[in-house]
Amino acid sequence: MPHNEWASPVQVVPKKGGMIVVQNEGNELIPQHTIIGWQMCIDYRKLNKPTKKDHFPLPFIDEMLEWSANHSFFYFLDGYSGYHLIPIHPDDQSQTTFTCPYGTYAYRRMSFRLCNTRASFQRCMMSIFSYMIEKIMEVFKDEFSVYGKTLMIV
Repeated sequence: MPHNEWASPVQVVPKKGGMIVVQNEGNELIPQHTIIGWQMCIDYRKLNKPTKKDHFPLPFIDEMLEWSANHSFFYFLDGYSGYHLIPIHPDDQSQTTFTCPYGTYAYRRMSFRLCNTRASFQRCMMSIFSYMIEKIMEVFKDEFSVYGKTLMIV
């Protein structure tokens, strides 16, 4: 296994869903989390600590509400998978290396929990949608709000 100074440990933990209530032997009701799958957690603290922080400003919520006021139609979109579409420069991919029992792996696309991913994603979306921002659309982290006075069918 090749040595990488940035290699981060990984853990797989249960992904919690809703709550259910079960009755125990003493007829007491006990709340329990339901497990809906498994989630991979990579400890990027070693990489994030020396990383220069990007303080790209997020829009102010009150301004976003003001721009969307007086509109009748709203669409709310989740850009969660959008993070995974932004490529990482090949020279920097080795820094995203994580280790697991089957070997070492590195991301080619942006991953959650890396320092500055939210700022990078916000900057990217603001650049792509600059002609729509404050007119018919707002972007806040990975949430998109599209609004208008008439129904827009795409």
